[in-house]
Amino acid sequence: MDHRHDDINRAEEERWLKRYYFSRAAFSIAWVVLAFSVGRHNAAIAAVLLVLYPAWDALANHIDASRTGGLANNRTQAINVAISLATTVAVIVALKLDWVLGVFGVWAILSGLLQLATAVRRWRHLGAQWAMVLSGGQSALAGIFFLVQTRAPVQPTIDTVAGYAGVGAAYFLVSAIWLSVGQMRRKAVPSS
Repeated sequence: MDHRHDDINRAEEERWLKRYYFSRAAFSIAWVVLAFSVGRHNAAIAAVLLVLYPAWDALANHIDASRTGGLANNRTQAINVAISLATTVAVIVALKLDWVLGVFGVWAILSGLLQLATAVRRWRHLGAQWAMVLSGGQSALAGIFFLVQTRAPVQPTIDTVAGYAGVGAAYFLVSAIWLSVGQMRRKAVPSS
């Protein structure tokens, strides 16, 4: 009886994560399309997109943590929400100082490490977390790259952040698909 309850809880959590990962991928893909199509030609739209990206991350992490036990039970996500909100404010300030890429660099490192920690915690009882582990690690490395680029003589454009967001979208999409495949496999194999 208890084993069946665990299976139901796992299935519900996987369904939530699948929807969550698909929505994160969809948002990032739309953001990247807007960044490459409109943001690179319009500074005001680029600024809005740059502020929106960490704000969305804060909201998404808050919703996910709320759906999976609350912020108190998901400390890495709670910290990620706070860091993403602080980053949103920092981007607004950095836009005036031409230091947006540096802010994104620090944020990518911190949020990447927190995403990696969240994925490791979830890996114990859920599938598809290997992609989130890779995503968190890649995010931290991208953040270091962003910080190095801030010293370049040519100022990077929104394209740099859009490339980062595109890779993140791919990881979320892979995770959602991997969860879907796992669910289909379990349905195909009758439980004993």
